[in-house]
Amino acid sequence: MSVDAITGAWQWLATAANWAGEKGVWHRLGEHLWLSGLCLLLSCLIALPVALWLGHIGKGGALAVNVSNVGRAVPTFAVLVLLTLSPLGTHGDWPTVIALVLFAVPPLLTNVYLGIREADRDVVEAARGMGMSGPQLLRRVEIPLAYPLIMTGLRSAAVQVVATATLAALAGGGGLGRIITAGFGNYDTAQVVAGAVLVALLALVVEGALVLVDRAFDPMRGRRRGQPAKTPAPARSRTETSQPT
Repeated sequence: MSVDAITGAWQWLATAANWAGEKGVWHRLGEHLWLSGLCLLLSCLIALPVALWLGHIGKGGALAVNVSNVGRAVPTFAVLVLLTLSPLGTHGDWPTVIALVLFAVPPLLTNVYLGIREADRDVVEAARGMGMSGPQLLRRVEIPLAYPLIMTGLRSAAVQVVATATLAALAGGGGLGRIITAGFGNYDTAQVVAGAVLVALLALVVEGALVLVDRAFDPMRGRRRGQPAKTPAPARSRTETSQPT
């Protein structure tokens, strides 16, 4: 990337006129956030119940994870093009929404399932021995223990959705991708770079916000911080271990 492109992008971002109006940054940012939030919400509604249930019963999870990962290998752009050319292409943003949901489900499903399955089995069995029912065990033991991996999957899916939502512009949708495509249409490299910078910054902000949410709502936060570091016991000398004669 040339210095002129970086300088031009800075000048484009510093121009107040580029932030106002229906084609301005603020409007496009609102569209991008709405689209990303909707896709992430739908992905959570699909992936979380399935992953929690399969992880809890310990059956069928590996197959579900492998199937989702195979679907992940299909390029999102290809899925978007196929959906746009289908009858769904006449229904607004739905092709983009479906493509992004298919893209976001695998990391959520994989991380949540693995988090539940890798929960400390001694703790789980102890809770079961105390008479907890299946739903109680899942809600009060397995989910708190799996919380770090659950949040990792959520952060991964959120950042991927925010970055990939720029493809909505190729299907005639809104979002920050429209700034990039408009730059290509006008042969304006500075606008293209500015749009890419905005998408990158938004992804970083979303990542940082979810890290704060992770720390604020961690159900095991106090226990993890309060756990003392385990240190090996000092070795006893031979004279200490020998028995008096």
